[in-house]
Amino acid sequence: QRQLVESGGGLVHPGGALRLSCDASRFTLNYYAIGWFRQAPGKEREGVGCISRWGGVTDAPESVKGRFTISGDNARNLWYLQMNSLEAGDQDVYYCAVDSTPRSGSYLYTCGLGRVEYDTWGAGTQVTVPS
Repeated sequence: QRQLVESGGGLVHPGGALRLSCDASRFTLNYYAIGWFRQAPGKEREGVGCISRWGGVTDAPESVKGRFTISGDNARNLWYLQMNSLEAGDQDVYYCAVDSTPRSGSYLYTCGLGRVEYDTWGAGTQVTVPS
C-alpha cells in the first residue's frame, strides 16, 4: 500500500491550471519536508517545489516561480501543488515525496529541491499539456 498518493493530474490546455494533491495520511513515520518533482521520459527528475511541514516554508526553482505554488494542511497530511499558466513544457509525471530525516531547531523550517533529500515517493500523476 502506497504511503503517499498523488491525485489531480489530467489534461489541461496551455494557459490552464491544475492543483495536484499529495495524501500523506498513510505515512507512519514522522516527516519534515514535502517535495514536488516532475520527470519526463529519459530525463532527470526535477524538483518544482517544496514545503517544510513545520512553518510552511517553501522554495521553488526560478523556472516555475510565479506559476507554481506549494501549500498544505499539516493536520490532515494533505499537500498541494497549484500550477497556473501551464505550458507544453510542463507536461510530465509529477511526484510528491517526503523527507523523514530527523531534524530540530531551525532545520525544522527548511526544505530542499534535490531528489536525494527525499526518502519516500508516491507513484506519480500524469499532467498532459498539449502543444
